[in-house]
Amino acid sequence: MSTPVNPTDAIAVDFHVHVEQDAHGHLALDAELMDASAAYFKSGQDRTPTVEHLAAHYRERRMAAVIFTVDATTGLGRPALSSEEIAEAAAAHPDVLVPFGSVDPHRPDAVARARSLVRDHGVRGFKFHPSLQAFAPNAPEHYPLYEAIQELGVPALFHTGQTGIGAGLPGGRGIKLRRSDPMLLDDVAADFPGLTIVLAHPSVPWQDEAISIATHKANVYIDLSGWSPKYFPPQLVKAAGSFLRHKVLFGSDYPVVTPDRWLADFDTLGLKPEVRQLILKENAARVLNL
Repeated sequence: MSTPVNPTDAIAVDFHVHVEQDAHGHLALDAELMDASAAYFKSGQDRTPTVEHLAAHYRERRMAAVIFTVDATTGLGRPALSSEEIAEAAAAHPDVLVPFGSVDPHRPDAVARARSLVRDHGVRGFKFHPSLQAFAPNAPEHYPLYEAIQELGVPALFHTGQTGIGAGLPGGRGIKLRRSDPMLLDDVAADFPGLTIVLAHPSVPWQDEAISIATHKANVYIDLSGWSPKYFPPQLVKAAGSFLRHKVLFGSDYPVVTPDRWLADFDTLGLKPEVRQLILKENAARVLNL
């Protein structure tokens, strides 16, 4: 049996890990979207890890992981996995798992549900995917939700840039990339200065915009998930190793990119040891209040 790992003692914190299947066998995406995503990422490994699988995977590597699903019930017309159940399952593995919740921004009870997820179920932040959830993150109708998350004192992680979900399908299955332009989140960051916002992924085709926002707004960070580091845009590598070294976070996007592959490719970037430590663990520990 693997030795337990306390998140504060872990060698790294993976800030971006998806739960793709619940304990009942329900999947987060339908077969067409799952197959398109697998083709886009050329991923051959298990694409449907449960919470228990994730706990074992990260404990074996002496890492901690932020885990979540995306509630895109309205956007996909498909019931989401339960964030409450994910949080309950993660509570059995506090040594390695940090649960985030997800709420459908279109639901009239989104604010109440967000409060309940933190207060009653112990989630430590929230995940949003504007393209998948079919909402403009800077639309005023969503501001009460951000106000609640700001009051709760937990971070909000937003997908930005290109998505592999729907890639290669006619019309991308109706999923609109423009909703994941990080400049829409500049409005949110400005209007909610007490809300910690994490821009997920290299935000291609808006990488420079994401770097600019994270540089300008003290409450904005970038996670490096969804891409092998060897394919990072050069300006992102430069920023991560210098003026944004305190604002970028290790994230793999497991299961589409494994932490093993990400870390092996990260080693080729030639970053200073003190910068590596910030990116792999210390910045995440600060964002999560570990």
